[in-house]
Amino acid sequence: MSKVDLVSLAVDVQAEHDALVDLLVSVPDDAWDVATPAPRWSVGDQITHLAFFDGITRLAVADHAEFERLRDGIADLQEYVEGVSEQGAGRTGKEKLQWWADERRALLEAALNADPSHRVPWFGPSMSLASKLTARLMETWAHGQDVVDALDLNRPPSLRLKHVARIGVLALPNSFLVNGLEVPQIPIRVSLEAPDGQGTWEWGDSAAADSVEGRAEDFCLVVTQRRHVQDTSLGVTGETATTWMGIAQAFAGPPGEGRKPGQFPHKYQEASPA
Repeated sequence: MSKVDLVSLAVDVQAEHDALVDLLVSVPDDAWDVATPAPRWSVGDQITHLAFFDGITRLAVADHAEFERLRDGIADLQEYVEGVSEQGAGRTGKEKLQWWADERRALLEAALNADPSHRVPWFGPSMSLASKLTARLMETWAHGQDVVDALDLNRPPSLRLKHVARIGVLALPNSFLVNGLEVPQIPIRVSLEAPDGQGTWEWGDSAAADSVEGRAEDFCLVVTQRRHVQDTSLGVTGETATTWMGIAQAFAGPPGEGRKPGQFPHKYQEASPA
């Protein structure tokens, strides 16, 4: 990806941060302790997670060797992730937002000063710098959804969801692998309505018998495991596509816990697109 393209991507990454912050700047102090749909995670934990891993991502971008020393010293990654919430202990909600703002700014500065051809090491496979930034946008949106659900906030979908949808499509093989399943060779067509109603985002063979069709927001909610597919209006055709939508995850790591059917029965569909 060219430097110009990275700048455009960085703008979207920052915009996703800003959109969530705008929703949180005026919430009462006790809102930060409200439990989110993610088991054991409060609203404050969600922002702590985003701030902390923006900092870790900055390290991975700016100092590969130092990041690898950190990574190789972690005995249990899941335990490490769960323990991140302690990093936010003693910080008020506003302090957590400022911490996150500082880390996001430093991450994007490091990314824009890095060689875009270099791969970024991570806890799983290394990835391109563009993919790493896109992953941060996806994480911001997904953890932001937990916050929105917990506090019953209104967050209209934006065109930035195309980044999330693309990761969800590209992560299909990993979704099967982490669940101990063989990666399917059957093509799947994905056709999504853009949030502004002005176009369709498509991936895969247009003639494929298996398909996933519907609103981009629905697809993104499923692949980030913030909604069970039954709680969306997605149209899923074919056995392979049905299996995928039951295990899809756009994020790295072991299989996520996901959400239960009926946990969020279409309540988000009442929001008007941005």
